[in-house]
Amino acid sequence: MDRGRPRIRRRRVVAPLLALILGVALSACKGAASTSTSTAGGTAQPLAPASFSPGACVALAPTKGDRHRTVFLDAGHGGIDPGAVGTTTAGATVYEADATLPVELDTAAILRARGFRVVVSRTRNSSVTRLGPADLAGGVLSLQGAHDDVAARALCANLAHADALVGIYFDSGGSPQNAGSLTTYDTVRPFAAANEQLANLLQQDVLAAMNARGWAIPDAGVVPDSQEGSLVQSSSDSPLAAAAAQYGHLLLLGPAMAGYFSTPSEMPGAVIEPLFVTDPFEASIAASSAGQQVIAEGIATAVGAFFPAPPPPVHKST
Repeated sequence: MDRGRPRIRRRRVVAPLLALILGVALSACKGAASTSTSTAGGTAQPLAPASFSPGACVALAPTKGDRHRTVFLDAGHGGIDPGAVGTTTAGATVYEADATLPVELDTAAILRARGFRVVVSRTRNSSVTRLGPADLAGGVLSLQGAHDDVAARALCANLAHADALVGIYFDSGGSPQNAGSLTTYDTVRPFAAANEQLANLLQQDVLAAMNARGWAIPDAGVVPDSQEGSLVQSSSDSPLAAAAAQYGHLLLLGPAMAGYFSTPSEMPGAVIEPLFVTDPFEASIAASSAGQQVIAEGIATAVGAFFPAPPPPVHKST
């Protein structure tokens, strides 16, 4: 994650953070899209396209069966916000936003084949919200822009009527030695117990999938988002910065706060950061299609365990 841009707070980052998942509430979007586009394996249905960037907030139908469950997947960052920046062991630059997207799309494909309807925050290298002048400052996201873009992801999950939310991000540290998988959940929501259950499943199953390959990724744990909450360089920078400094949650997962955030996600959720892109070994995995597929398999396994398959019908003899 680029320390010069607003971003989600990262564990073990030594430089001050400009912002986490910030934002004043976006206006509620009404209605669903009237247009759709063809995609491999079915139809992609944009939700309220006037409120989101092209290719953002898109619903994907199951490709086999129907579990009658909707999962929202958020590929972190995107567009002019590359997220964390690291380097592979071969010296190639890795941008977080470029790695989260294929993991999201791979996970969506697996879940759809298992009967889930999936709504994804983005399908291309773009922001999720339609950025306005206030969202930009010197060619990068402003504090308002960082806020608006993540708030749009929570809003998309709500428009989707999702049964669960999974945020897919990667971590960054102040040293190449910072490494490991971390999952975050919110403890103050009415569905806090379900949040924790989902977070534990994600951490367990993604780590198991990666370490079955012999990668020995450290377990950084499952933590409340109060430990990972919103930070800014100075709470006096602006009223928005002051509100963010008081919030103390990940905006994607956290509750409403009067005058600051009024459209929180309405379903159990967790954010997983399976690797550090600032560790060259882990960055190499994050940047590889094989590594992305392994992470996606772990996420899909966790989602499947969170929603056990219904029992088969009982046929009574006559």
